[in-house]
Amino acid sequence: MKAHARPRWSTAGAVSALTLICALSACSGDRSVSGTATSGPLAAPSTGSSPQAAPPASTSPSQTAPGQLTCASAVSAMDPRARVAQLVVPGVNAGDPAAVAELVRTQQVGGIFVGDKKTTLLQNDALDGVQRAAKIPVSVAVDEEGGRVQRIDDLDGSLPSARQLAASKTPDEVRAIGEQRGKQLRARGVTVDYAPDADVSDEPDDAVIGDRSYSPDPEKARQYAMAFAEGLRAGGVQPVLKHFPGHGHGSGDSHRGTVTTPPLDQLRRVDLVPYRDISEYGQVGVMVGHLEVPGLTGDEPASLAPEAYQLLRNEFHFTGPVITDDLGGMKAITDRFALPDAVVKALQAGADQALFSSGHNDVKAVVDRLQRAVESGELPAAQVTASVERVLAGKGFCRP
Repeated sequence: MKAHARPRWSTAGAVSALTLICALSACSGDRSVSGTATSGPLAAPSTGSSPQAAPPASTSPSQTAPGQLTCASAVSAMDPRARVAQLVVPGVNAGDPAAVAELVRTQQVGGIFVGDKKTTLLQNDALDGVQRAAKIPVSVAVDEEGGRVQRIDDLDGSLPSARQLAASKTPDEVRAIGEQRGKQLRARGVTVDYAPDADVSDEPDDAVIGDRSYSPDPEKARQYAMAFAEGLRAGGVQPVLKHFPGHGHGSGDSHRGTVTTPPLDQLRRVDLVPYRDISEYGQVGVMVGHLEVPGLTGDEPASLAPEAYQLLRNEFHFTGPVITDDLGGMKAITDRFALPDAVVKALQAGADQALFSSGHNDVKAVVDRLQRAVESGELPAAQVTASVERVLAGKGFCRP
């Protein structure tokens, strides 16, 4: 797809809902869609081809018109394996679109993450084939912050770092930049951006957060993070704030090992300010970091600690989808847990989706482990249901 081509999202919500009905229940005869549903920011593109029906499930969703399908009805139609697969977001090799499509076809994961500089998957409508392999539209995520962390700069031009933007642009200008980037991402099939970085930091530019932070002033960091998030959303992409509860004053880099933050009372005064009144950002996700917080998580990283998710849900009243930082490529986790166990612990703690860099065999092992955890009661079925509903609503796939 050309960089500035208009994305083909017509009737995406209706097609998405019909896909679920056909994929998870008996579906025959005329598959035409009557009417047009409102599609959310993560609705998959309409590829122009009819959805493929899978073998009928034991239950079927309600006979609600496609655009009116509720998330509760959608989830009730899914078998346990399909549900847990929606909570998995593996990193993929963007240089091999056929392998990515095969992964989605066989595992039916909820999302994929493009985390390297390869761009084959983001060109020439390659993601259409991935979406055709999915019974439920797949969210497609990248890290597109600007500066050191961006994925489409070779295709659509480079963005300044967050710190540079805050130093040289007004919030309105940053919002416009975010909207333009959102449109460029969406035109390439990307639906989620793990940005803005909402960390508050005065670290040197090249430190782990450094110039990824808009400002050491928490109010200014919040203002600019909100502006970029609003722009992305206006461009058709779901923003994800990171790294809750705050990486900006951490003791190191969680890619390399354990990171400890200042105590919780200090985080409340500084690092957590960008998450205050989070509903004002609109529809966003939140990424939880691998950060040990004195007074909150003990010796567990926040991504695996129920207390961190309770803080986000209860004190900050966040009701949207929550995803972990990478559970498969960061030593703060991998030095302590096997990947499938780390994923189970994250979802037990309160994450809605587990992000991990992986190989294809890892994905099956993770989904298998999650299925066993639900069947044994180790991972409560009601908790899985609530998470899947948030995930599907975040995709704009169904009505909460």
